[in-house]
Amino acid sequence: MIQKLIVAGMALLMTVTGSAQRIYNVMTFGAKGDGKTNDAPAIQKAIDACSKNGSGRVLFPTGYVFMASPFNLKSGIDLHVEAGAKVLANPNENVYSNSAFRQNPGEGTVWIGGENIQNVSISGLGEIDGNGVSFMGKELDDSYVLKPFFVLDPRPHVLTIINGKNIRIKDVHIGNAAYWTVHLVGCDDVVISGITILNSLKVRNGDGIDVDHSRNVRISDCYIESGDDGICLKNRREYEDLGNCENITVSNCSITSRSCAIKIGSENMDTIRHVVFNNCIIRNSNRGLGIQNRDEGVVHDVIFSNMIIESHLFSDVWWGKAEPIYVTAYRRARITHKDANWRFPKDATEGRVGMVFNISFSNIKCSSENGIYVSGESPDKIANISFDNVDVMINKSTNFPGGLYDRRPANVEGFVKGRTSAFYIDQAQNIRLRNCSVQWGSNRPEYFAHAAEAHAVDSFSVFNLQGGAAFPDKLKPVLEEAK
Repeated sequence: MIQKLIVAGMALLMTVTGSAQRIYNVMTFGAKGDGKTNDAPAIQKAIDACSKNGSGRVLFPTGYVFMASPFNLKSGIDLHVEAGAKVLANPNENVYSNSAFRQNPGEGTVWIGGENIQNVSISGLGEIDGNGVSFMGKELDDSYVLKPFFVLDPRPHVLTIINGKNIRIKDVHIGNAAYWTVHLVGCDDVVISGITILNSLKVRNGDGIDVDHSRNVRISDCYIESGDDGICLKNRREYEDLGNCENITVSNCSITSRSCAIKIGSENMDTIRHVVFNNCIIRNSNRGLGIQNRDEGVVHDVIFSNMIIESHLFSDVWWGKAEPIYVTAYRRARITHKDANWRFPKDATEGRVGMVFNISFSNIKCSSENGIYVSGESPDKIANISFDNVDVMINKSTNFPGGLYDRRPANVEGFVKGRTSAFYIDQAQNIRLRNCSVQWGSNRPEYFAHAAEAHAVDSFSVFNLQGGAAFPDKLKPVLEEAK
């Protein structure tokens, strides 16, 4: 009790008298920090006071758990969660009513939000905990059952910032999400550094960081575990007025995902361009790197370099068939479920797909049960893809069936049977393999095939490819066929 009074008194004194940075301790504004009381009203009061006075630090002191319903960030604040402090999402789904996607209520709600804000930071070595498992249904072997809902899916996204400028997120542990963890929408000038995201690997839709219609974003030195995509770039249709996703760099991150560790798409109704991913490690994932274009937007001028990728098969709950690198362009599947009206342009029941071009993969080591997959609905949808110093090691390591590639969500068959070749290229233009290598492990099922194979590819060039077919006495190293 004495400690609480001292902490509160010091914070109040600093708030009143001023200092280099004013401190607004949430306990001074009435927060209990007992893990049971809804501290959202007190937190909001502290945030509002801090922003109203120009700037300062909203402090969550060490040693307390601040359970909270939704609250909103304001301009000019540093939300600081001290080491040993936790901000915990209210487990009562009835308190969540603000859709994370504007008029689309079917894909989660906002817990910690902020719209039209600037000069905001989230910092500290404490935890921001989305209390994700509280919103799940029955636990299965590889996932949780998703609870049914009528109109609004109450599962909260942990952090949603819309139209933010000069946003900094650093050092915090943020995760245990019921839906997406960090969602940046229409933001400009963002730095995310040194954060840890630990989501349950069984929570579907549990993305790590989603960069949506945002620009000038730098992500570095992060550790991410997520059931769904680890880091994902996209342009959602609900926010179509907020412009391109461009000028993005991601470096020095370590990621594990049951879906795709680093992904572009599938939602892309605009343009994603000028993107660099560098110096990342992907372990124990389904897919490693993915470009999954399913809408009319285009993806171009993207570099992936200096990476280690380890992937293997999981159940069909998760999109992907252990492709370490995956580049596809298909029109989105016609659908009838809850979000159908938000997947296509207004009044349309079928979409179209834009091009993917000028993509570079270099200095990447892959270890997987499947090979690299590049495929478009027609040869003109994917062009100018280069693989330079990309090494692929393939070995069967699980009991899940292989010999498949996963094209979901597409207007064609979702799972397509295909031989497992280290580089499998289907309908594309100007594909280049240079100084790449292929190795096969000791466990080689009969569907393991060529070092590289190409079908209906206009200009397929291979230079200095080391390694041969899985069964060199039966198959040649490189197969090229026209359709």
